[in-house]
Amino acid sequence: MTTHQFDYVIIGSGIVGLTIARSLMLRNFGASIAIFEKEDGLGFHASGRNSGVMHSGVYYKENSLKAKFCAQGSRFLIDFCEEFDLPTNRMGKVIVPTECDQDSQVDLLYKRGVNNGAKLQVIDAKELKEIEPEAATASGRALYLPNATVIDSVAVLKQLKCNLMEKGVKFFFSSELVSANPDKSEFTTKENLLVNYGKLFNTAGQHADKIAHLFRTAEQYTLLPFKGMYFSLKQSSNIKLNGLIYPVPDLNVPFLGVHSVKKVTGEVYFGPTAVPALGRENYYGLKGLEPIEAARIFKNLSIQYWKNSQGFRNYAHEEAGRFLKARFAAAAKALVPKLETQHLMNSKKVGIRAQLLNTETKELEMDFLIHKQDNTVHVLNAVSPAFTCSIPFAEYVVNDALDKQ
Repeated sequence: MTTHQFDYVIIGSGIVGLTIARSLMLRNFGASIAIFEKEDGLGFHASGRNSGVMHSGVYYKENSLKAKFCAQGSRFLIDFCEEFDLPTNRMGKVIVPTECDQDSQVDLLYKRGVNNGAKLQVIDAKELKEIEPEAATASGRALYLPNATVIDSVAVLKQLKCNLMEKGVKFFFSSELVSANPDKSEFTTKENLLVNYGKLFNTAGQHADKIAHLFRTAEQYTLLPFKGMYFSLKQSSNIKLNGLIYPVPDLNVPFLGVHSVKKVTGEVYFGPTAVPALGRENYYGLKGLEPIEAARIFKNLSIQYWKNSQGFRNYAHEEAGRFLKARFAAAAKALVPKLETQHLMNSKKVGIRAQLLNTETKELEMDFLIHKQDNTVHVLNAVSPAFTCSIPFAEYVVNDALDKQ
């Protein structure tokens, strides 16, 4: 068995893991840092499947971690892209009510946005038509965020990796953690490496709860994976969108609803759904289905449905119908009335939202969650807008971990 020893070890090479490594490197020049990733490269899961939308902090409760870092994180990542000449597209975003009684939600989102540092304004239907001619508002009002920007998430991951490697950070790909001994500050990997660490950061995303359990901590948390599927807009539809169009969301659940996504290259998608997946990596059909995991997921979903905590039952009914293309198209049509079912085509774009469930409270966690045990730090529920928040959030995680040693 080969043995390695590092001052800092990070499990998972998604955006949070890479930015934590960056923060450690900047704070502790000369420290030995290693990143262990079970896949053979970057971007296989959430970070690489990210839409690239830089969120502004409109949706999140004041004083939450998401609210605290969203607007700042967006600026930092855009600056990072400009520094390294990575593609960006500042296109703006509108948030529109799809029901006539949602004006109070518009006001709440505006208040949150202002308090969280976003640049936004309330506009009327006439102004909406000038900004986004294809969009509609059910109440006659909407929110406009002129600075909303889209980046290339995979390009960001690759640039961060390059920067880290130049500074001596070690990457171990195809290196899955299979056992841990927190009493000895060590773990073993699938390829028979024994690793000793001074401090360990678990940023394993869709597997972060399982990693935490190996270290005998955070056992009240478990993952509920939700599949986000998209349809792409056919060019033949002649529907031209200037920017991003989002609905006013149900703020009781941590999902934003079907919206438009416009990539830096110009392609337009609608999505995502938020339907339960049968495994942590169940992207397509039965691929990635895990029978034991599927049984656990079904059990926890059944409890959520029965309790109807956070309005989960109503949301489940709504999302279940979106397996059907016509029902999905209806949700998109509420944003863009000109859109018809035949304007959408199947897309390979799909992601898994690693949504955390607290099995004690029986509620979905709405914010990022950091769980510390001895010399390990477990970043749980690092879902959207984690990519946007990543740089300042990573600094927060590192400073909190090292300043309180």
